[in-house]
Amino acid sequence: MRIVIAGGGTGGHLFPGIAVAEEFLKRDLRSRVMFIGTKKGIEHRLLGQLGYTLSEIDVEGLKGRGLAALVKGLWAIPKSMWQSRLILKDFSPDIVIGVGGYASGPAVMAAYLMGIPTAIAEQNALAGNTNRILGKFVAKIFLTYEQSKNLFAADKVLVTGNPVRAAIAAGLSRTREKKGGRQILIFGGSQGAAAINKTMVAMLPLLQKMKDKVSVVHQTGERDLTMVRRAYQQYGIEAQVSPFIVDMVSAYTASDLVICRAGATSLAEITVAGKASILIPFPFAANDHQVLNAQAMVEAGAAAMILESNLTAEKLYSLVESLLGDNQKLRDMEVRSKKLGKPDAAARIVDACMQLVSKNKRQSQNEEES
Repeated sequence: MRIVIAGGGTGGHLFPGIAVAEEFLKRDLRSRVMFIGTKKGIEHRLLGQLGYTLSEIDVEGLKGRGLAALVKGLWAIPKSMWQSRLILKDFSPDIVIGVGGYASGPAVMAAYLMGIPTAIAEQNALAGNTNRILGKFVAKIFLTYEQSKNLFAADKVLVTGNPVRAAIAAGLSRTREKKGGRQILIFGGSQGAAAINKTMVAMLPLLQKMKDKVSVVHQTGERDLTMVRRAYQQYGIEAQVSPFIVDMVSAYTASDLVICRAGATSLAEITVAGKASILIPFPFAANDHQVLNAQAMVEAGAAAMILESNLTAEKLYSLVESLLGDNQKLRDMEVRSKKLGKPDAAARIVDACMQLVSKNKRQSQNEEES
């Protein structure tokens, strides 16, 4: 098979696409996968290192921009559609899958107009504007959350969960014996989160009461690294502080409680690992989707949430103390988190895509014979 995966911009869009690509190649190493993205997105920096081909188009976002930038973005749409058409004509894919991000819209629409089977994946509890539009045209829509179902035609929708890369899913699915004491894992995405970092530093005088029972693994990003590291040292709390955690599988599996944002990829990993979490949604996410992601976890009893507007050291410590001090509450949250995990999401998406391709080939053969 020849597969195009369109989109990216952020890891939250790109990593599920990589997970789907891995599953296609696992099924058949002769398959060819091409990504369509932009020079500005994370895909430009990452995909070559992973051995994938990336074709780039010129497209920009439209939401929340000034008039001049909006006009520029609208002007770029016909060009990006034409670029996508040329790429697709040359590669001749069996299917095009949009995973969100700027490049997804033009590439998927170009494929639809060319009669190529199309599908989209929506990672968040509230579908973005691009996917809402594309949903009217594509043949299949893969959702992470049930909450998004009412936005699309029921016969197109399959709730699969958010794909997690194979190595991560396999690692997180294994249970590992944890050593004594409680471990807290804290991160705010690949760049860190200043609000979480500052609140944790302010919370350390309170956490000091538990320093003989608790250790911390904290991903800060580059900017706050020195400040956070010095604070843990000042209060004598055992902590591994780094700008970026490379081995997230080990970090997840050794942790008893996760404190982080509510991005879709993070939540997919947390639930596959079956971890209790305190979620602090990024307040400027498009359509407030991180709050909705977090609410879905809270409603399932899998997480607690503090809005950043309400975030204080005292509130955060109160939650941490309550969860780590109650084994049954922590265990219940872990069990409910695990129930939400979908380690087979990529496999279910690939199954549906292969059925879509087979159906399209049968229809083409019937048209040729008639």
